[in-house]
Amino acid sequence: MSTPAPETAGPDGRKVVLVTGASSGIGAAVAARLVAEGHHVVAGARRTDRLQALTAATAGAAARSGGSLRPVRLDVTDREDTAAFVRTARDRHGRVDVLIGNAGVMPLSRLDSLLVDEWDRMIDVNIRGLLHGIAAALPVFREQGGGHFVTVASTGAHEVVPTGAVYCATKFAARAITEGLRQEADPAIRVTTVSPGVVDSELAGTITEPGAAEAMRTYRAHPIGPGAIAAAVSYALAQPPDVDVNEIVVRPVHQR
Repeated sequence: MSTPAPETAGPDGRKVVLVTGASSGIGAAVAARLVAEGHHVVAGARRTDRLQALTAATAGAAARSGGSLRPVRLDVTDREDTAAFVRTARDRHGRVDVLIGNAGVMPLSRLDSLLVDEWDRMIDVNIRGLLHGIAAALPVFREQGGGHFVTVASTGAHEVVPTGAVYCATKFAARAITEGLRQEADPAIRVTTVSPGVVDSELAGTITEPGAAEAMRTYRAHPIGPGAIAAAVSYALAQPPDVDVNEIVVRPVHQR
């Protein structure tokens, strides 16, 4: 008979949750929901002004729930910066229960546009950034005897669309890395991949190729709100310690 994973939360049931890419969209929605549920969230992103605004916006919910939000400047492409992010959370709270790898960019383009700098940026943020988070948090989880990784991938991890070759490749990689981690990790460490479909966010605003930008306006005509993804993350975190929610795909009903 297998031994259930230990509960990864403090004596009061509150978890210490790290969220990357927390300055807008899904990351901000996840951080806000978890604060409202009483967890201690350490929110990382490059845009510190957005993080400060998020801190102010969640102050009332934090006061009601007993949760908290701490903003930390974070560049996930910098390995040392990511290690310091995890270290800051552990030093402040004494443990780290969850790492939500949400940071991502999506400057779609056709391959023959040869926007190599944009390809490199997607690889750096969407793949290396995820790996940096794993490298920083995995030793902590192993030492404390438990933890939970949540990767925010994409339906682009399940299909390839025109102008999405490189972006989808990075999300296929994120899904593969996360599934490999799940298979390798000790049972005390839970691993979840959440793959959103079309969500109302700033991601499409990074597209510089006119054709890809126009295609996205049609493709993204019926998005769902980022709160739907925050609800999926919350569900995965709330399961009992012997339940590992491996993968969740969340799409708008209009997305086929």
